[in-house]
Amino acid sequence: MPLKTSIAVCLIGLVVGAGRAQDLAPRAYLITPSGSNAVVLSYSFFDGSVFTDPTLPIEDFKARYHAEILSYYHSFSFFGRSANVTGSLPYAIGNFQATVVGVPRHAYKSGLADSKVRVSVNLKGGPAMSLQEYRNWREKIVIGASLTVVAPTGQYDPAVVLNPGINRWAFKPEVGFSRRWRNRWALDLYAGGWFFTANNQYFPGTSIRTQQPIAVGESHLNYYVKPRLWVSLDANFWAGGQSAINGFPRADYQRNSRAGGTVAIPIDRHQALKFSYSRGAYISIGGNYQNVSAAWQYSWLGPQP
Repeated sequence: MPLKTSIAVCLIGLVVGAGRAQDLAPRAYLITPSGSNAVVLSYSFFDGSVFTDPTLPIEDFKARYHAEILSYYHSFSFFGRSANVTGSLPYAIGNFQATVVGVPRHAYKSGLADSKVRVSVNLKGGPAMSLQEYRNWREKIVIGASLTVVAPTGQYDPAVVLNPGINRWAFKPEVGFSRRWRNRWALDLYAGGWFFTANNQYFPGTSIRTQQPIAVGESHLNYYVKPRLWVSLDANFWAGGQSAINGFPRADYQRNSRAGGTVAIPIDRHQALKFSYSRGAYISIGGNYQNVSAAWQYSWLGPQP
């Protein structure tokens, strides 16, 4: 494979393919009354360096990009258990620069990124409840399971190096545990993994890129100041994800972690704001980003059963 093509395919995987494992989502298995709905508008900004295979002639690789995401949440009863589904549609804009073989390079990309759907069901600790039942319920131990599916709906052109979409399906099964005590503290622990289909139109359009699964662990220590006003300390770790181009493995096995914090602030009975910050705690291969996020949520309760 020519040097420029080899460098290009490595950069695509590092910049575009690693972001999913970096998610930090406190209170992801929170129980809500059946028929709850929410629309969420969020903004995330990423800025930092990208660590590549040290054998490649790449220096000072930096990425700065942001994403606006529109999400919709709905909770329902699934065989008597509390369940919910969330759909998200992101739009991404990014600037990328590096010195490749001694020559400065710069790229700009914008467009729709891949859509995401997450379905979650409670296995222990919270049956499906009406609003009145929910008011009398107290969270203690909650165990849930979820499946996240990322569909290749984003903008993708196999003839260019960087794209908002990655032209493949991704699946993340996960199990979550949450323990709340003294009504103010809650500990969240998640364990899951990302699995990927092949991209059969990889740059320059005639290559096939495959990727090994990525194991992901996540933890959050949450403190409730009052109902709906809470803060959390967040951390995660992920490992795996070595890719191959046309059957030839790349030196891009990941072993990374991030740490940060989140605060959720209610505005009124329907609206709330959430702010978060995170940064790389340990990065071997991939993006060592600082991330700042802000979200506005409007929620309402639909007809009760």
